Amino acid sequence: MAYNVAQKLIASHLITGEMIPGSEVGLHIDQTLTQDATGTLVMLELEALGLDRARTEVSVQYVDHNLLQDDSKNAEDHDFLRSACLRFGLWFSKAGNGVSHPTHMQRFGIPGKTMVGSDSHTPAAGSLGMLAIGVGGTEVALAIAGEPLYLKMPEIWGVRLTGELPPWTSAKDVILEMLRRHGVNGGVNRIIEYHGPGLTTLTAMDRHVIANMGAELGATTTVFPADDQVRAFMRSEQREGDFTELLADPDATYDLTEEVDLSAIEPLIALPSSPGNVVPVREVAGRPVAQVVIGSSANPGLRDFAIVAAITKGRQSRPGLSFDVNPSSRQILQDLTKMGATFDLISAGARLHQSGCMGCIGMGQAPANGTNSLRTMPRNFPGRSGTREDSVYLCSPETAAAAALTGTITDPRDLPGLFDLEYPELELPAVSSVNLTMLENPLPPEEASQVSLVKGENISSLPVFGPLADRIEAPVALVVGNDISTDEILPAGARVLPYRSNIPKLAEFTFSQIDETYPARAAQTRETSGHIVIAGANYGQGSSREHAAITPRFLGLRAVVAISFARIHWQNLANFGVLALEFTNAAHHERIQQGDVLLLTDTREALLTGKAILLRNETRDEVYPVRHALSTRQVDMLLAGGLIPWLRERRARDAGDP
Repeated sequence: MAYNVAQKLIASHLITGEMIPGSEVGLHIDQTLTQDATGTLVMLELEALGLDRARTEVSVQYVDHNLLQDDSKNAEDHDFLRSACLRFGLWFSKAGNGVSHPTHMQRFGIPGKTMVGSDSHTPAAGSLGMLAIGVGGTEVALAIAGEPLYLKMPEIWGVRLTGELPPWTSAKDVILEMLRRHGVNGGVNRIIEYHGPGLTTLTAMDRHVIANMGAELGATTTVFPADDQVRAFMRSEQREGDFTELLADPDATYDLTEEVDLSAIEPLIALPSSPGNVVPVREVAGRPVAQVVIGSSANPGLRDFAIVAAITKGRQSRPGLSFDVNPSSRQILQDLTKMGATFDLISAGARLHQSGCMGCIGMGQAPANGTNSLRTMPRNFPGRSGTREDSVYLCSPETAAAAALTGTITDPRDLPGLFDLEYPELELPAVSSVNLTMLENPLPPEEASQVSLVKGENISSLPVFGPLADRIEAPVALVVGNDISTDEILPAGARVLPYRSNIPKLAEFTFSQIDETYPARAAQTRETSGHIVIAGANYGQGSSREHAAITPRFLGLRAVVAISFARIHWQNLANFGVLALEFTNAAHHERIQQGDVLLLTDTREALLTGKAILLRNETRDEVYPVRHALSTRQVDMLLAGGLIPWLRERRARDAGDP
């Protein structure tokens, strides 16, 4: 049988199930990636599981998100993460070494391997021909412990690329074109596989840009073949020995097909406040810009910084504009410096920041109220920048550089006329500045077993939640609309993220972007009835942070009833014992108001037998049919109170313990 690349990756790692779209499959996982905004919970989960040592081929913990240290919280969490790596046998990437995704690609990514990461942009590694999937931290912890990853077999969406990108456009415009066509949920329950003759013109780092923001389409992951471009990348990283060719069979087919002519791509931009709100740059040209930020995992390659340096070389950024540059890795900063590009950026007025996510996660670089910020980042959800009423646009490095010079949104194709500037031709080094100095190797097992976890006062224990109740009669604490992101459920930013290891404190910020009264109101239900949240379509899009499931559950959340769910958040809800139900009739969403008391009865029997589930509105004397999409395994897990209690029970049974 002829296989495409995605099918080859899945088939070679398939443990249970069949490759039938919609059915559950279990996959063996070779590698894991964690970062400091989500990794602390992963390490607490490893402790709760009683893990002796990581059972993956490679597991790496990065410190790239919470780099601001205005008190002891972030520093203490970094110490905890390092101690957990030493204890459990993980690699540790020190603060300032680089953003996890490009750094992992440079140092650890291997074609043909599988990887899960507690970061929704983990699919960036698909640029190397890997099957890399973003999931909640609990599932990463289980993968580290040697457990399979379970997910619904996605459809494979083949996107054929033809032609070659014209000057003043780049890979960011390709993924923005996909978002323009399909919006933020066009890829749900799908793997996007790029193929076709246009691939030969896209480097591995170009592909990284496209694969990274496949997450913004809602895709399970994105894959590219491991071809000559990937071989060239591995050679430049002095790792050609890790290269394995992985190509689709000549007569491979796809569940869905599409074509993108690269030569027809034009500069595009995502307007506030959604990655899916994409228009041509020309349509919004002339709007004033107060901030331009270059960096993040969405445009992390040397080329993405070097093109900005070349465009701004010998010129000065506009007065009154903040021109911020965040190198994505220490290694890339070294290469930029060797090229002289760092000097060109600084001379042009750039503010050079440390290697990390920084403004992408709202950890510094918050823009002023009432101003526009252009960023080469993957997300612009409301308030994600750290400014509550922000106005953030997403664009390519070329479009960002044009705005830095003009102070307005400018189509970069206008730069030749404005500055007598032709599109730069870059000469990038054939061999990268390989830097291993900020990576700590795992300890040998005998030494690792003697390490104690270092826990500062800000690190709490992992909450323990009870089994799912058979009868849920609870008030509606919140009613929300479509496309609610995890940034809106549990915000990022410098004010909130330092408490990521302290669930009771973190819970105080839950839904604060939407309703500041929610935490107090929800907490009042915690010891009695609990409460329910009603949501629209694509609930929980965006970041993989499982905190967005844990903190509402800590405050008493029993069920979320939505029109539809984003994949990772749906999984996270089940992992922590929250019942996720979908309306059979989407119009019923409008029938429920905050404060209504809802009733679910015989819940456990309905989940086990497939019996119809009816949601009764006691306040309005109405009944709404609802459904779930849980597998048999997930039902058992939910009934046990979540993934960790279920796994403990299973392991106890397997061991014959009472």
